[in-house]
Amino acid sequence: MKLKHNINPILLQFINFIILVYSVVTYIPWYIFSGSRQAIAKAKQVKAKPVNNRPGGPYRSVNSLHCLASVLYPGCDTLDKVFKYAKTKFKDKKLLGTREILKEEDEIQPSGKVFKKVILGKYTWLSYEDVYVKAVNFGNGLAVLGQQPKTNIAIFCETRAEWMIAAQACFMCNYQLVTLYATLGGAAIVHGLNETEVTTIITSKELMQTKLKEIVSQVPLLRHIITVDGKPTTWSEFPKGVIVHTMASVQAMGAKADAGNKQQARPVPSDIAVIMYTSGSTGIPKGVMISHCNIIAGITGMAERIPNLGEKDIYIGYLPLAHVLELSAELVCLSHGCRIGYSSPQTLADQSSKIKKGSKGDVTTLKPTLMAAVPEIMDRIYKNVMNKVNEMTSFQRNLFILAYNYKMEQISKGYTTPLCDSLIFRKVRMLLGGKIRVLLCGGAPLSAATQRFMNICFCCPVGQGYGLTESAGAGTITEVWDYTTGRVGAPLVCCEIKLMNWEEGGYYNTDKPYPRGEILIGGQNVTVGYYKNEGRTKKDFTIDENGQRWLHTGDIGEFHQDGCLKIIDRKKDLVKLQAGEYVSLGKVEAALKNLPLVDNICAYASSFHSYVIGFVVPNQKELVELARKKGFKGTWEEICNSPEMEKEVLKVLAEAAMAANLEKFEIPVKIRLSPDPWTPETGLVTDAFKLKRKELTAYYQQDIDRMYGKNVK
Repeated sequence: MKLKHNINPILLQFINFIILVYSVVTYIPWYIFSGSRQAIAKAKQVKAKPVNNRPGGPYRSVNSLHCLASVLYPGCDTLDKVFKYAKTKFKDKKLLGTREILKEEDEIQPSGKVFKKVILGKYTWLSYEDVYVKAVNFGNGLAVLGQQPKTNIAIFCETRAEWMIAAQACFMCNYQLVTLYATLGGAAIVHGLNETEVTTIITSKELMQTKLKEIVSQVPLLRHIITVDGKPTTWSEFPKGVIVHTMASVQAMGAKADAGNKQQARPVPSDIAVIMYTSGSTGIPKGVMISHCNIIAGITGMAERIPNLGEKDIYIGYLPLAHVLELSAELVCLSHGCRIGYSSPQTLADQSSKIKKGSKGDVTTLKPTLMAAVPEIMDRIYKNVMNKVNEMTSFQRNLFILAYNYKMEQISKGYTTPLCDSLIFRKVRMLLGGKIRVLLCGGAPLSAATQRFMNICFCCPVGQGYGLTESAGAGTITEVWDYTTGRVGAPLVCCEIKLMNWEEGGYYNTDKPYPRGEILIGGQNVTVGYYKNEGRTKKDFTIDENGQRWLHTGDIGEFHQDGCLKIIDRKKDLVKLQAGEYVSLGKVEAALKNLPLVDNICAYASSFHSYVIGFVVPNQKELVELARKKGFKGTWEEICNSPEMEKEVLKVLAEAAMAANLEKFEIPVKIRLSPDPWTPETGLVTDAFKLKRKELTAYYQQDIDRMYGKNVK
C-alpha cells in the first residue's frame, strides 16, 4: 500500500539516513513522554475469547466474558430515562447546534444549470434543558392531536435538530417512531406508511412539496402532516381530512395542555421504540422493530469503544438519522454530554456543492472531534486528495509520498509522527476541521488502502464497525489503538458472536488457522424482528436452548487469534459460475473500487455463463484523460458508450485485479461504462451507498444480455 515516488536512488539513501538518525534521536524522549507505549501493549492484547472450547462457540469481549452489558447507567433501562439522566447531569450544556442561513443565491453554471448556493453563519445551540422542554411539549402536543401510546408515528425528514427532538418526544410518550429515508422512492414511502398504518407524519417543507405531495393520496389513513421548519405555502391538492401543522404550533398545544391530558404511559424496556425501514439493498424495504432495551444495549457497547468520551467532544451529524449508524452515534453522544452540530453532505466541507466559493463549510466552522462516515464518503476523500497529490510539483509530490510512507511504517509499529503530522498532513487534516480524534466507519466494508490513508492523513484512528439494523447497529468496533486494516474488531461488550458452518460456500468453524462461517450475533441488542413479516423474522432470527436470541446476518467472517473479526464474504454475493467456480462479487468490487479511474463498480455473474461482467461508473476526469491519450474524441456519453474505451478500461481493471491476486475467473471480461453516477436518488444504491443489485440488474438488463452474447432488440 506504499505510494510510489521517483526520487534519485542516491538522494533517497541520504534521505533514509536522515530519517534513521531522526528516529533514533527522538525515540528516547518519545519512549519517556508518550502514552503510545501503553497503546502498543493494548494493541497486542487478546480482545475477545470463546466462552467455551466447542467449535462454533460464541466469542465475547474480554471485558464482558461473564456477563454482557445492557445498560449505560443504573436504572436507565428506557430511552426516556437515559435522556432525563443526561438532562439532569448536563442541564445547561450545549447539545444540538444548527447553522443559520445568512444568504441564498442562484449560481448559473457554464452548462446553463442553476445551482443553489448558501452562505451560513455560526452555530446556534440548544442546551440539554432546551431540548428536553421542546421534546416534552411536542410529545404532549401530539397527544392533543390524538396520538396514543404504542401507536405508530412516522418521521420522513432530513438530519437536523428537530428530528432528534421529535424522536425524544416519541420515546418519552411511548409512541413507536417509524423512520423512513428522505431519499426513498414514492412506492417505498407509500409501502412504509401504509404497512405501519400511521395517521401522522413529521416532515420538512421541502420533502412535503417534492415527495409527499405526489403520494399522499395513496395513504388513506393519513390525518396530520407536521412540518418542522415553518408553515408551508398553500397546497391546494391536499386530500380532504389531512391537516398541516407546524412543529412550533404542536409544541404550543403541548405547553398549554392540562396535566390531566398529558400522557402518563411511560415505556418499559421491551416496548418498541423505533420501526426502522431499511434502505432495501435486496428489494422492498423491511421495517425492523427495535425496542428500548435493544437500542440501549447497542449504544452501551458502542460507547465503551470510544475512550474519554465526554463534554469536550463535538460530533458532526450529517448522515441520515433514519440509518441505524447515525441514530446510534447521536444517542451515544447525547447520553455522554457531547455536543452535536448538524450538517448535510451538501454543506459539509468548504468545497461542498451548496457552499458558496470563499465561505466556510460546516466542518471548518464546527471543528468536530468525532465523526461517522460510510466507506463511500471516505473513498471519495481518499481519491480527491490523491488526485491533488498527483497535480503537485515533483518536489511537493515526492515530499508528501516520503512522509506518507514513513508514517505508514511508524503506524505499523505503533509509533506516532508529530513532526509529519504538523508539517505535512496538517492541511489535509483541516479538510475535516483539524480536530478529529476518532472517525467511526460503518455501513459497508472499508478498503485497507482507504483506512490506512485516513489514519495517516487525518492523524486519527478509524474505528471500523460492523453491525446491522437488525442488531440495533451493534456488533463489533475496532479499538482506537488497533491500527491493523481489513478487520472490524472484537465483539462489543453488549453482544456475543459465533460462526455457523456454511457448507455450500465451504466455510467451517473448524477451519485452520482461523475458524470461518456465517456470522451470528446474540445479545440484548438483537432486535424483535420485522414488522408484519413473521416468515422473514423466523428465517433471520433464532432462539437457542439458553433463551439467547441470535441474528443470522448472511455475512461470512473469520476470527483471528486476538479475537478480532474479519468479514471475508457474503452469502448473497456468492455466485457459482457455469464451470463450478464460486465468485464473490463483493471481493471483486473491493479489489477494483479504489482505482482512480473507478468511481463505483458492480460486478455481475450468472450460473448460466462462465465469466464475470461489470457495470462501472468511471471517474470523469481520469477517463477523459485516458481517452485523450488514446486519441479518442467525443462527448462524455460518446466516450462511455465507446467499445474502444471499454477495452482500455478493462485493461486497467485486469492489471489491478492481478495485483490484488484475484483468480483469473474472478476478473471481469466485459464491462459497461455508465455516464451517470449512482446516487440514492437514482434508486441504484442505498442511502449508505450500498449497491442495490436487483435494481442494478434490471437497469442494465440490456447490457447484460449484450455482454453475454444474447440477441438484443
